[in-house]
Amino acid sequence: MLETKWSLLQQQKTAHSHVDMQGLVKDFKNKYQDEINKRTEMENEFAHIKKDVDEAYMNKVELESRLGGLTDEFNFLRQLYEEEIISDTSVVLSTDSSCSLDMDSIIAEGLTQYEEIANRSWAEAKSMYQIKYKELQTLAGNHGNDLRRTKKDISEMSRNISHLQAVIEAFKGQRAFLEAAMADAEQHGELH
Repeated sequence: MLETKWSLLQQQKTAHSHVDMQGLVKDFKNKYQDEINKRTEMENEFAHIKKDVDEAYMNKVELESRLGGLTDEFNFLRQLYEEEIISDTSVVLSTDSSCSLDMDSIIAEGLTQYEEIANRSWAEAKSMYQIKYKELQTLAGNHGNDLRRTKKDISEMSRNISHLQAVIEAFKGQRAFLEAAMADAEQHGELH
């Protein structure tokens, strides 16, 4: 009867301890997987932001190219207009000298406004990119720290599991010794 009680008590302790350890290991595995998923999400978000910045830069280059083409076309048309006025001497126009157009200042003003807009857009895009980049670096650092902590915790739990397994094996050896001693005592008639 003592042997049966001892056996039941040992089975309950072993099963309870084993279930607790499995739960803790599972929790740490889930935390580790969550950290990996978060890091992957941050890397994807960084790629999207980089793509947006690249698109903004390409739009700027395209706008500058179009401005160059329009400026060349405008200069060509202005030169053609001036040559046409010079060659056409048969038409005489009387103009009010107070109503003259200064094409060079108009072009310069248009170029200045465009450059201001382009520089402002570039600065805004660059600022946004730098802010997002710093945020992602911070998040990546935080996730890296969390990942290291989780790995450390898993390592510690593994050591605890190994220790508990050694303790369990020692108890099993002790139990086997006690069972053998009890069986030997029963055979010799010492226990009844």
